[in-house]
Amino acid sequence: MDRNTIIGIVLIFGILILFGYLNTPSKEKVAAMQHQADSIARANAAAALQQQSVEAVVKNVQADSVQKQEQVKQMGSFAESLKGEEKLITLENDLLKVKVSNRGGRVYSVEVKNYKTYAGQPLVLFNGDESTFGLQFWGNNNDIQTNDLFFTPSRTDSVILAGKNGEPQKLTMRLNAGVDSYIDYIYTITPGSYLLGFDIHFSGMNSIMNGRTGAIDLNWTSMMPQLEKGAKNESNYTTISYCYPNNEYEEISAMSVDDKKDITTKVKWIAFKHQFFSSILVAKDGFTNANLIVSKSNDIQSLKNFSARISLPLQDGEDETIGMNFFFGPNQFKILKSYNLGFEQNIFLGKWIIKWVNRYLVIPVFDILGSKLTSYGLIIFLLTLLLKLILLPLTYKSYLSSGKMRVLKPQIDEINAKHPNKADAIKKQQSIMALYRKVGVNPLGGCIPILIQFPFLIAMFRFFPASFELRQQSFLWADDLSSFDAIINLPFEIPMYGAHISLFTLLMAGALFVTSKMNADQMGDTNAQLPGMKFMMIYLMPLMMVVWFNQYAAGLSYYYFLANMFTLGQTLLIRRFVDDEAILAKLHENAKKPVKKSKFQEKLEQIAKQQEIQKGKRK
Repeated sequence: MDRNTIIGIVLIFGILILFGYLNTPSKEKVAAMQHQADSIARANAAAALQQQSVEAVVKNVQADSVQKQEQVKQMGSFAESLKGEEKLITLENDLLKVKVSNRGGRVYSVEVKNYKTYAGQPLVLFNGDESTFGLQFWGNNNDIQTNDLFFTPSRTDSVILAGKNGEPQKLTMRLNAGVDSYIDYIYTITPGSYLLGFDIHFSGMNSIMNGRTGAIDLNWTSMMPQLEKGAKNESNYTTISYCYPNNEYEEISAMSVDDKKDITTKVKWIAFKHQFFSSILVAKDGFTNANLIVSKSNDIQSLKNFSARISLPLQDGEDETIGMNFFFGPNQFKILKSYNLGFEQNIFLGKWIIKWVNRYLVIPVFDILGSKLTSYGLIIFLLTLLLKLILLPLTYKSYLSSGKMRVLKPQIDEINAKHPNKADAIKKQQSIMALYRKVGVNPLGGCIPILIQFPFLIAMFRFFPASFELRQQSFLWADDLSSFDAIINLPFEIPMYGAHISLFTLLMAGALFVTSKMNADQMGDTNAQLPGMKFMMIYLMPLMMVVWFNQYAAGLSYYYFLANMFTLGQTLLIRRFVDDEAILAKLHENAKKPVKKSKFQEKLEQIAKQQEIQKGKRK
């Protein structure tokens, strides 16, 4: 390669380098060009995304259209009822305000007038989407559920009022199912009544239901909102109850968090029951069977979730009416009983003798006092005083019996000293019974009066938490005698105790401690052999009552406080008229009289003789 060639190559590379340098864009121009390129890229991406979105929307619309077409096809004669706009019609009398929705034709909400929640809001038993109510059956060869279908109202009124002195008003919600085929929900509201008539009429439905016979399902669900002050206490009385045609009442345990009940026989009515209010569905000819479920609610404003799948008797739906009624109202004994349907059993007053004490003694006296006085604190005071006066002879007899046992303590100690061995237990018992018989003492004399009084204590335990009359009634520092009285609200919650301190509970426990201590002192050392029992009655029981009753009704704690104070007063009064020396003198007098052996004593003597004979044979 000669020199000229090398110079030519160098010049060419130099020209190329110079040309590249002169044509290189500035940093600003490079940034602008990059921004332009990015914008073009984003625009292209957006266009592609938009195209995909359009295609997706088109596909979704097509899918929805196909689904709707399929749904319309499946619904068959009910297809026209899929479309509509929800509207509410109000049925109202002087006691209730019931809203009925054209969607599902169901009761949308119920307000019980003249009452408020503890928060001061209108008392609404359930509202809107918190409940469902509808028929479910096999029709047009598909599963038909009426809860989301649109019914046609028979009236154009938005409010239908049954005036206090007016006539009952009717509203018919019709679900069309083709020519001359329909289902009617017929509502009837009557002035001055908590009952809402509810009839379901089937016309020309036999062909749609494929000629089925026997029964049709009714699904009813509801979230149970908190209405009272204490959610925990209210929840303890909130459950599903039901009644059989023979008026036998049952309920799912309110203490259960999740529970269910399958009723396989005929049932007269089913109730979604709060502590003080109930929604009851009653069938004039009974329900065939039912499946009931109580479950925990995840909503902090509701207590529990209720569900009922109820089987209604139905032949073929050609021309049939199923007659029913709703009851929406307070759990007040007189009101519930006035309907003569066994509704009053929703107020659990106890069983057997406890129930009779409440129904035929406590409630009548409480009603009489309530008609004369306005202060329920005073009414409870007078009711407690009256019961204590009625039971005073039994209290006196119990005290007298314990007094007899107390003055005989030295002689019983002597008998125990003579028979220290366990092998001589029968001899010792025989000697003690002989002493009792000789002086005329019945060892059960003090127990029987207490046992007779016991049903009254349990009756009060059942009555006060269920007493509607105490609801939102204030007394002294308690703003609601049907719930707890909180003098101090704690910033934390103590397990089993709560997040507050109830003063009536503390007073009750204090009174129980004083009376228990006084009774123990009265017995002297007769219970020295049972120190654990003495500790439990004097110290442990009052402490347990503080824990148990802290969230109970203040009216109940107030009653037990009064009962213990009256017992204390009665005991101090009786002491002034009962002298231990006089009791002992009377027993000595009895000892001088001839004694007839009881069959029990003869039996003990026979056993003792047999033991002596066996011991002699062993020797």
